[in-house]
Amino acid sequence: MTKTLLAEFTAREGAEDEVARLILEYARTVREEEGNLAFDVYTKAEAPRAYWIFEVYRDEDAFQAHLRAPYGGPFNAALAPLIEEEASVLTFLEKKSPEEEFPEKKKEAGDPPPATLNI
Repeated sequence: MTKTLLAEFTAREGAEDEVARLILEYARTVREEEGNLAFDVYTKAEAPRAYWIFEVYRDEDAFQAHLRAPYGGPFNAALAPLIEEEASVLTFLEKKSPEEEFPEKKKEAGDPPPATLNI
């Protein structure tokens, strides 16, 4: 089962460029990990100093390997004085499928594919 999380932090005023450099460099490194499936860096459109990092790992073992990686500690030490929080705020996520939320709508064999919406 995949391990998915959202890491959030806010760059201090004046530290925006350094935070962006650090997190983008770290993202390139993390994406090289064997068990990493996603490490996507976002900022809030209305608050560009607020970062949301969406992370997905193959499983718990891959996540633990990520935590043990030798570059994680130095990254967090460099980031800490540049953000408003004491550390990144982590929220662990569980993916829900429509079948779990609406069991009465479970797809049966032979059902037509769902319609798509082009926006």
